[in-house]
Amino acid sequence: MAGILDLDLVGARDALRAGDITSSELTAAYLARIEATKDLNAYITVTADRAMAMAEASDARLAKGEGGALEGLPIAVKDLFCTEGVLTTAASHILDGFKPTYESTVTAKLWDAGAVMLGKTNMDEFAMGSSNGSSYYGPAVNPWRAAQDAGTRLVPGGSSGGSAAAVSGRAALAATGTDTGGSIRQPASYTGIVGVKPSYGRCSRWGIVAFASSLDQAGPMTRTVGDAALMLSAMAGHDPRDSTSAPEAMPDLTAGLEQGVKGLRIGIPAEYKVDGMPSEIEAIWAQGIAWLRDAGAEIVDISLPHTRYALATYYILAPAEASSNLARYDGVRYGLRVDGDSLAEMYANTRGAGFGAEVQRRILIGTYVLSAGYYDAYYRKAQRVRTLIRRDFDDAFGQVDAILAPTAPSDAFAVGANEDDPVKMYLNDVFTVPASLAGLPGASVPAGLSARGLPLGLQVLGRMFDEPMVLRVARTLEKAAAFTARPAMLEGV
Repeated sequence: MAGILDLDLVGARDALRAGDITSSELTAAYLARIEATKDLNAYITVTADRAMAMAEASDARLAKGEGGALEGLPIAVKDLFCTEGVLTTAASHILDGFKPTYESTVTAKLWDAGAVMLGKTNMDEFAMGSSNGSSYYGPAVNPWRAAQDAGTRLVPGGSSGGSAAAVSGRAALAATGTDTGGSIRQPASYTGIVGVKPSYGRCSRWGIVAFASSLDQAGPMTRTVGDAALMLSAMAGHDPRDSTSAPEAMPDLTAGLEQGVKGLRIGIPAEYKVDGMPSEIEAIWAQGIAWLRDAGAEIVDISLPHTRYALATYYILAPAEASSNLARYDGVRYGLRVDGDSLAEMYANTRGAGFGAEVQRRILIGTYVLSAGYYDAYYRKAQRVRTLIRRDFDDAFGQVDAILAPTAPSDAFAVGANEDDPVKMYLNDVFTVPASLAGLPGASVPAGLSARGLPLGLQVLGRMFDEPMVLRVARTLEKAAAFTARPAMLEGV
């Protein structure tokens, strides 16, 4: 089993096409691994019977020389994507028992490409969080442990923490995630995997449970940059059912991966050197700069002057959109219902019991900034600042081809830490939020280990719809870093 689990997505695809393994064997190995890693709490729902049926169908197609780009490859799906007939909870009590009668566009594309669904992964409730600690189903756990304190459980990041833990812990070959303010990139950094947030509009949001509609974007979480290119190629594309879906043609994401960065101009934003940044984050960033310079890139100092307002802007706009989006959960149409003596009391009882503390906090913040007397002072002003942040990036990309920055301000922290200090928790998104506000593509690549022996990631940002450039630079970093460290729990697997 060790060999089959060590195959990455591209390697498994090639082995399946060559007939060296079958999808049934591969899927059975991952289902066994899911069972063996239950302590990670990476999954909310495991779809074992469906997975084996899909694998057998893939084997039949492969035997005929047929099949899609992901034929027979077992993957996991963040439990924010609606999957027809399969429990979809957004990790919230308020969606208890909800089994959609339709399939999200992204997952439909994956199944059309031949992928096999292992199950639905854990996450922060309604994607609101940076640790996976707000899940109704309990926190997912990072497969990595600190060298000095192997007994302390660490967060895998959030909100796509279950997907990150599953991929890092070899309990999925790859997984889908969603990124609103960093929820793919930050957990990828914490767990030593690759996470890609595409440009806003690149992947359809149809059938994805909404958090903040102007920010949410689906993307892949994989072991390598090549895997991410393969996965994203299957996920992306215009969808007329989503009014925010971009009609931009998707270029071949694998064609330029090995072109390198010689002659490219890579921007280093001064504003990302924040006060109190740990020295090891500065060091890994400096190492990434050196790798790109050694590979032939020109390093250019740039300024993104409105970056310092990004977190405040995000934590006004995202809760405001959440307040609007989550109004649909009222106990009437689907999910949890807690009865009361009146309709208003039923609403209040259902939402009080169904939403967790973090979701309630953000709904209250969002409702406040949208209220009469505060809309202009907060929400409208935040929208204006968001425009300025986007203009900063536009100006920067007039000078450079891509931007390099740290992904997260630290390595993974302990499960339960920071939960009593929401502001400290929100600061985990300091490096990822600006690109989300601007709608730009970004990729986190594992670049090394902290002093505690935990993964640290570097983040590549690109122009709108220039995913090929982002992946090209990310691949160069991946090759230079040659990151081969694995979680201790994988020894002997």
